Amino acid sequence: MSKPSVARPAPVAQPPAAPPAATAAAPEPAPARPTLDPDTLAEIHRLHGGYLLRALMRTTGGDRGKAEDILQETLLRAWQHPEALAAGPERARPWLFTVARRIAIDHYRMAAARAKEAIGEPVEDRPLADDPYEQVVVARDIALALRRVQKHHREVLVELHLRDRSVVEASARLGVPPGTVKSRNFYAVRALRPVLAAEHGYAPVTG
Repeated sequence: MSKPSVARPAPVAQPPAAPPAATAAAPEPAPARPTLDPDTLAEIHRLHGGYLLRALMRTTGGDRGKAEDILQETLLRAWQHPEALAAGPERARPWLFTVARRIAIDHYRMAAARAKEAIGEPVEDRPLADDPYEQVVVARDIALALRRVQKHHREVLVELHLRDRSVVEASARLGVPPGTVKSRNFYAVRALRPVLAAEHGYAPVTG
């Protein structure tokens, strides 16, 4: 007798394999911000470091350590902002002086804040000290601008405004009548104002 056939179970259909989950693309790292190349930074320090340090020594009352700290911070900003120095190391000094001045002001403000914490006296109630760095920057700007006016005008400006001499004293030193000193001063100041406004950001005085 033949054995009864046993029906075999139909194979269970396997569900199709799920497609591999799309791996989330890792965010691309932000491109590194360009910095100043070391050779250019070294050249900037060679050309302008001494001038900045001398100005900062005056600003800090002769505190060389603090002056050097501010100088290093200024050079760090230069390294971080090559776009501000695209004109080349030789023309970097105005930007460097501006940055150094801002850093010096920040240092003064932090020192004032620490003093306030120490003595509990509001800084606003205390007389504000003059900013010595402002005087240095203004003097530098005027010295640069004076190169743009005529020699006889420059001589009068130097005697009257930088050396603080009277018209009579300037007249004796320059060998011209007092009336000529007054006239040259008038035209010299008028010639100097647009130079300071255009090249150094000083608002021209009107009236």
